[in-house]
Amino acid sequence: MIRQLLAPRYKLNLIQKVTYSTGNKEVNFGHASKRLLRILLPEKKNIALATGCLLVSSGITMAVPFSLGKILDLIFEKQEQNDSKQKLQKLCGVLGVVFLIGGFANFARIYLFNTSSLRIVNKLRKDLYKKIVSQELGWFETRGTGELVHRLANDTHLVGNSLSQNLSDGLRSTIMLSIGTGMMLYTSPTLTLVSLLVCPLLAGFAIINGRFIKKMTKQIVDKNADISKNVEESLGNIKTVKQFSKEAFESTKYSGFLNDLMSLSYKEIKAKSAFFGMAGFTGNFIIISVLYYGGNLVITDSLSIGELTSFVLYTAYTAISINGISTFYTELNKGLGSSERLWEIIDRVAPVPIDQGHVPSVPPEGNIVFENVSFCYPSRPQNNILSNLNLILKANKSYAIVGKSGSGKSTIANLILRLYDSDSGVIKLDNNDIKSLNPVWLRNCIGAVPQEPVLFSASIRDNIVYSLPDDASVDEQYLNEVLKLSSVDEFVQRLPDGLQTLVGQRGVMLSGGQKQRIAIARALINNPKILIFDEATSALDTITEEAVQKSIDQIKKGRTVLTIAHRLSTIRNVDEIIVLDNGSVCEVGHYDELILKPNGYFKDLVKNQAFLVD
Repeated sequence: MIRQLLAPRYKLNLIQKVTYSTGNKEVNFGHASKRLLRILLPEKKNIALATGCLLVSSGITMAVPFSLGKILDLIFEKQEQNDSKQKLQKLCGVLGVVFLIGGFANFARIYLFNTSSLRIVNKLRKDLYKKIVSQELGWFETRGTGELVHRLANDTHLVGNSLSQNLSDGLRSTIMLSIGTGMMLYTSPTLTLVSLLVCPLLAGFAIINGRFIKKMTKQIVDKNADISKNVEESLGNIKTVKQFSKEAFESTKYSGFLNDLMSLSYKEIKAKSAFFGMAGFTGNFIIISVLYYGGNLVITDSLSIGELTSFVLYTAYTAISINGISTFYTELNKGLGSSERLWEIIDRVAPVPIDQGHVPSVPPEGNIVFENVSFCYPSRPQNNILSNLNLILKANKSYAIVGKSGSGKSTIANLILRLYDSDSGVIKLDNNDIKSLNPVWLRNCIGAVPQEPVLFSASIRDNIVYSLPDDASVDEQYLNEVLKLSSVDEFVQRLPDGLQTLVGQRGVMLSGGQKQRIAIARALINNPKILIFDEATSALDTITEEAVQKSIDQIKKGRTVLTIAHRLSTIRNVDEIIVLDNGSVCEVGHYDELILKPNGYFKDLVKNQAFLVD
């Protein structure tokens, strides 16, 4: 079985490429609107069918005033009583059937638009999440988890709503407005002209108001994202909050965020209230004008009672439709404001694309070379971590990197994994620039145990096999061997559910040492050619560390091993110790050689116990 461990398996699990059109960061109304409409293309058949149902239901709804006018004229006509009753009965019967059809069409309209909305939001969230997790690690340094979760949950919902129910209501209002205006012109052109005099003023106000609401919505969306980020950080670090008695401080900070949000929301509500107030006044003014002028026409027998009634109802429907269009315009601007933040993420091309790069036909030997490498983290561009670093790690040998805190030890591990790209210089794996290699292939060749391992809220088994390619099956015998090598079997045997034991969020149900042993098993399960241990035994007691270290010594055979060390026991038996000082290599050699070097930097570190504990 040890031979099996010493013969690494290499499987490639490439992520499918997803292409998006590149857009401008400052998205104008026309561009954003067209882009939103493009999202509807996969649902064009359902949208077309829903629009057909919308035409039927709206047409039937707009037939009500005309039918009511005919009924009133029929009632007031001087005809035989039986003839009037028969005509009334026949007309009402026909209307009953027509209204039944309208009810079914309205049901189909709402169902089709809303189910399309579910699929649109679902796809948008999938695409957005795929794009988020595809970004390089440095991108996440300036964005909180709460903010990204808010984008996925709230912003996508707003965009989906603006393209479904809101679009349905907007189309319905537009159709009703068109039919209503046409029927008003058919009934009385002069009366129509009087009633529509104030509409241009309302339309101009709607455009100005809509742009303001779009701007406010964008600010509100950003503020909500900040609030989500703050809540996620506070609750995610609740132990620290409790430890330092910062409950009141966090509550005050949260209240401040909410107060800022309230101020922005007040401005948005004031704008919406002003618009709807003007829209309501306009609608009522139109009705009063129609009643006054139309009443005079009835008195002079220029218009019948039924025609006036129909006209008044069409006026009311038209006013409601204008209000509906204004609501549609407002909600559309909300969707546009939310979509701009989504496009910024979706359009972003990651500097380290996971679906590109060369995939070698053979496994790597494990030779790693740093040539004049300089690097600073994207969030701290003024703070240089590595400066013209030159380093050679030969295949099948073990190395330990030591140095004071902040000297760049963990940064070297991050660069080998290509979690970041160097600012200058070249990092090679077997004479291949790692920037030319496919990151998925590269990381499948490396097993890494971080200084602070984080587990998923799943079972112990799920956390261990997480590093395997998606299409890889688990060899149970091999898994058991890994459990022994990482000493996971020692504590798993005492758990009632064994490997199926749930670890809780971030592994909260386990001790630090248990989490670290699981992280070691997770790194070993894929049999990588290169192993990186970033203080992998820092949370283990002395006895457990000794057992795990012996296991690591066995696994080292046939692999390139890089250990970021914190204890003398970890580095005594490595082939070479690399000593860092201010981001550069200052000493290289075996432990016995460096400890005897007069005035040596390594010797001084050990003497002063600046970073090592025996």
